[in-house]
Amino acid sequence: MTVKSPNPIDVHVGSRVRMRRFLVGMSQGKLAEQLGVTFQQVQKYEKGTSRISASRLQTIARVFEVPIGFFFENIANHSHVEDDLFLDAADASVLTQDGVALNKAFVRIKSAKVRRSIIDLVKMLADDDRTSMTDFSIDADLRGLRSN
Repeated sequence: MTVKSPNPIDVHVGSRVRMRRFLVGMSQGKLAEQLGVTFQQVQKYEKGTSRISASRLQTIARVFEVPIGFFFENIANHSHVEDDLFLDAADASVLTQDGVALNKAFVRIKSAKVRRSIIDLVKMLADDDRTSMTDFSIDADLRGLRSN
């Protein structure tokens, strides 16, 4: 027996529901309550394993105060949806609670120099094959970023 995988468009729409839910700080339970479904059903919507009907999507858009088109943003064409799903860094960064927390804290930093340093640090840490924390400590000393 083969397991049917979710339609890539349903997965994309579900990921946009999840992203918006994170951005507004709403739990799955609270969204479920607003929709009159179980939180397990919201989980299925967010994973794309259950399709969201047009009327339900309209209700979700109203709850989140976004146009319905929001849920379809970044879908260039149907044939490339699977490849492009998580390529948009802005979307991917808010698909987790850590991403939302990082983004909220980052935008509160007033200094452009500090924001640039944080971006450089994250890039360096993401390239862990060539970077170690020792390298960062040396670089931070050189930049005067590390406090003693």
